[in-house]
Amino acid sequence: MKKMRDPYSVLGVKQTADADEIKAAWRAKAKSAHPDRNRDDPSATTRFAELGQAYEVLKDPERRQRYDRVAEMQQTIMQQREATRQAAERAKAARANAEKVMEELAKADARRAQTQGQTQNQTQGQAGGSAESAEEMIERIFGSAYAGKTEDQGKPQPQGHSASGPAADEPFETTNFSVPETGPRTDAEQKTPAVLQAVDLIASLVRRIRGTVPALEKAPDLTAEATVTIDDLLKQNWAVVQLPDEREVRFPLEAGMTAGHVLRLKGQGLKLPNMQRGDLVVTLKIAPEKDFRVEGFDIHTIMPISLEDAVLGAEAELATPEGTRTIAVPAWSGSDRSVRLEGLGLPNDSDGRGDLVVELRVLLWDQPNDKVTDLMRHMREGLYI
Repeated sequence: MKKMRDPYSVLGVKQTADADEIKAAWRAKAKSAHPDRNRDDPSATTRFAELGQAYEVLKDPERRQRYDRVAEMQQTIMQQREATRQAAERAKAARANAEKVMEELAKADARRAQTQGQTQNQTQGQAGGSAESAEEMIERIFGSAYAGKTEDQGKPQPQGHSASGPAADEPFETTNFSVPETGPRTDAEQKTPAVLQAVDLIASLVRRIRGTVPALEKAPDLTAEATVTIDDLLKQNWAVVQLPDEREVRFPLEAGMTAGHVLRLKGQGLKLPNMQRGDLVVTLKIAPEKDFRVEGFDIHTIMPISLEDAVLGAEAELATPEGTRTIAVPAWSGSDRSVRLEGLGLPNDSDGRGDLVVELRVLLWDQPNDKVTDLMRHMREGLYI
């Protein structure tokens, strides 16, 4: 099925356009694109149909609102994907730099090993000429901008900068690269600078890499509605949600759930590449029933009573969601009166239940009754028998 283009672009209107602007744009474009006026254009019918489809979406406030929500979600997803891609590229570059630094450290350590046979009288300058310093290595790999940072170690730093950490825009830390030499060293002592440099570099690079690779973004929440029956809520059955990706998600109904209740199912929402799976946010709806309706945790029903029962009172059988009950109708009960049966409603969030509210409705006989008619006439005119 071909995906519909952006209806705003099809009609040539802004997203803030009102209903009149949308209607005027559709009329103008439909008139010029009508197949009868473009008989030589084989694509005229397709373009005309596309205009009609775009107008159908935008002229209906509910459909337009749904489209805007989906478009906004898609835009957010694309932005998150781009941010994740850029972070991955930065992390890849940082790892490549780390590997290069470790290679150079290995080469420097090998060069130091070759100088172990030199005599005690060999000057520090001569020794330095045969081994590349850490500052020189950093400058060669990353440029002169970073080598200067190691030379500043131990010097007073301006406020807001420390010798132990870089500014926010530095690619990685380069502290403790140089170790002064005071004379001949043992094998262990000669290896110590390289070890310290490796430890400092790796720790610094790991901190920097962790800073440039954020945790995976979470995909936007997916919203859905679950329609259940009053019987489902009373028995606390399982509810089922059919999702657009043809998945079926089930969850148990619990005490405290009623019409309009919103629950979040973690990790059951959208699954997108390089993103954490989003949540599924479900809103409960109660299927309409002929004899009952729900208000909060109370179940309401209507019971018709005769005129004589309304005046004299009576006991009547009432069908409830959990079977037939006998209720007492008080004398002189009008159609504005309700009888409340406690504890026969939906399970609430206080370890109890709502009530069954019986709304009384006084009904007359199917056929007129002369005696009742005369009685009402006498009562209205003040003639009491």
